Amino acid sequence: MGHQYEGPKRSFAAVARPSNAIPFIHRLASSVAFKDLFREGMTLVEEAAAYLDGPGRVESRALARPAALAYSTESMRLTTRLMQVASWLLLQRAVNEGELSSSQAQAERVRVKLSREDYGCGPALFEQLPPTLRGLSQRSLRIQERVMHLDQSLVVAHSRNPVSAPLEVASQVERLRAAFSP
Repeated sequence: MGHQYEGPKRSFAAVARPSNAIPFIHRLASSVAFKDLFREGMTLVEEAAAYLDGPGRVESRALARPAALAYSTESMRLTTRLMQVASWLLLQRAVNEGELSSSQAQAERVRVKLSREDYGCGPALFEQLPPTLRGLSQRSLRIQERVMHLDQSLVVAHSRNPVSAPLEVASQVERLRAAFSP
């Protein structure tokens, strides 16, 4: 029924990493790039709250019934999505500032339900929503993708038992060597 978000598709399948590999995700998660992501996410939360509590209410009253219903659904999805993103960002910031250990954060992250959500309505109805709501929804989906990517990378890096399947390319190279060796 809803319109599926068609942003970047990423595979979060875990791959085995060699025992001497250095998980750079820890540095990335505490870098300036993370601080920028945190600032962007929190700014988006504030923008959405200000819009939904102010101009959004006025704009929603002017919509026809189907669009008004879609507005309500989309605003709830937007709020939920942003609260989950904000929770994850705050959790990661607590790790970066030494308030939580990585293992404590991993235990707490089960409370944060990051999931890919689609839009609350079809594309034609979505286009009838106020431009500000559409923009906020689209931006929230993009930041959610980035957070989910970081989250999955951290999960893989924290995994004590990485998947032991051989890397696809390494496997193919080994087969070529065996085939062409004298």
